[in-house]
Amino acid sequence: MATATRKPTWKADTAFVPECGSCPFPGYMLTRLRGRGGFAEVWEAEAPGGERVALKFLSTQKVSATARELRALRAIHSLEHPHLLKTRHVWSLPGSIVIGMELADATMLDLFLLYADELHKPMEAEKLLGQLYQAALGIDFLNAHRHVFESRSVGLQHGDVKPNNLMMVGDYVKIADYGLATPIGGSSTPCHRHGTLDYVAPEVMQGTLTNASDQFGFAVTYYVLRAGSFPFPPAPPALVHCCQESQAMAGLRYSTIGCASASPPPCWLPMCCRWPG
Repeated sequence: MATATRKPTWKADTAFVPECGSCPFPGYMLTRLRGRGGFAEVWEAEAPGGERVALKFLSTQKVSATARELRALRAIHSLEHPHLLKTRHVWSLPGSIVIGMELADATMLDLFLLYADELHKPMEAEKLLGQLYQAALGIDFLNAHRHVFESRSVGLQHGDVKPNNLMMVGDYVKIADYGLATPIGGSSTPCHRHGTLDYVAPEVMQGTLTNASDQFGFAVTYYVLRAGSFPFPPAPPALVHCCQESQAMAGLRYSTIGCASASPPPCWLPMCCRWPG
């Protein structure tokens, strides 16, 4: 195949700069930027044999973030589950750590925006619940104390459950982006504040990660995708998207988030997939 003859397009003594058409490794060519965060970019690439894959370029200039991501990869890379996005390769380039992953078609946030902006209607509840049930199975698998890390049995808290980390791959919904994943050997562990503010559990902001912390982000995700807004008091006027909350949505707010305001949360369900629809 032609892709097998592609040569890297960078010099070994200079930092690699991802751009369309460049080749970070033999046989791999970047074709499209899929996303950009504070210290990482995700590119779609053509791999040897013509397969389409995702390559995440993590800048090594952010030392603490790089160390955290590599530690999370050590815990995650060998896990196999139909609702976890698979990490296939990890490479090192000057200035970057590169993580090779299976390529998703879209995120749940993309699907939500498609319905809102183009179809002008909410996502069908039955379809959404089926998709979130798949995500819940992946989260529950991560959270279960069945994984061996550094010679002990641990559960893994994802640390950043939100709609744009729920990937759609064909008919499957898969959990992605494990850069904040944290092993927990007991019921809780001290942690640095991390995650996406609108989805992070209150106890994490207080410096503690628990076995149920991912449930908070999952519950907020559920509410956002059903209601089209966050289940919190209004943001400052400049950030508010005006909409009228119906009585049904007010009930949904109570049923999904009501117990999350307690600290420590006493009434979380044992698994995400037990959440009511």
